[in-house]
Amino acid sequence: MKTLLAALLATVALASPAMAQDKITEFRIGVLGGENAQDRMTSNECVRAYTEEALGVPTKIFTPADYDGVIQGLLGGTIDMAWLGASAYAKTYLTNPEAVDVVLVKTNLDGSFAYHSIGFARKDSGIKSLADMKGKKFGFGDPNSTSGYLIPSIEIPAEIGATMKNGDYFGEVVFTGGHEQTIVAVVNGDVDAGVTWADGQGEWEDGYNSGALRKATDAGLVDMNDIVEIWRSKPIPEGPIVLRRALPADVKAKMVDLIKGLHAKDKECAYKMAAGETAGFAPITHEAYQVMIDLRKAQTN
Repeated sequence: MKTLLAALLATVALASPAMAQDKITEFRIGVLGGENAQDRMTSNECVRAYTEEALGVPTKIFTPADYDGVIQGLLGGTIDMAWLGASAYAKTYLTNPEAVDVVLVKTNLDGSFAYHSIGFARKDSGIKSLADMKGKKFGFGDPNSTSGYLIPSIEIPAEIGATMKNGDYFGEVVFTGGHEQTIVAVVNGDVDAGVTWADGQGEWEDGYNSGALRKATDAGLVDMNDIVEIWRSKPIPEGPIVLRRALPADVKAKMVDLIKGLHAKDKECAYKMAAGETAGFAPITHEAYQVMIDLRKAQTN
């Protein structure tokens, strides 16, 4: 009977991702899509190295092809930490409220933690607003992206008085696969306009202070003088850095301290991780994302 009970307890432990571990043998960081896999690896290599040093175990970066790959990794226990968008966190939480803990958020230079979905088009297209997009091809990033789909799919129909279905207002609505892909698609003329994310602070010519436009500008993928902003969402709460709840308490504490202190320790590394200028990473809680969870839940019902 004791042997059977022990076996049952062991089975329950294996089946319960929220149950705390005693120790880890490696640490795995998931990075959302938005740019190509190699650039994501390069941007986060300094974080990987600092993590390996802090935890004393091999640390790996995982760059799934889409947002859902990171979400499923967190849910399945194959990814330990990730910086999620608010919509991706909402999906994770709605799937399993016990899977991850919200710990930190990236802040802007003014201390805020909001950003915008930015609609943009080529300057030579003559498109200056959503009114000019009627009958044209609109590119969105990923179905699980906050700024790349969720928020635009709610706010844009309200503004144009039409749905996002092909032919209702826009000629065609397509998914490009990520923020970088959307920017490239607009620049190359594969879509007439697209949406991406930016803090909306700083200068347009720089791609703002942080976000996908800043990263694309830094990488030489776009000259901001060649594109124009045609739409901007209301402020969106910056997505959280999350840790898998089942991790040992000391591991979670070390990772919170590491990321929270990253800007002071290595400003360049923080710049790379944050996709541009940042005041650093600050504590935040699940409650900051309740509205986004409610929006995501309403969308799927």
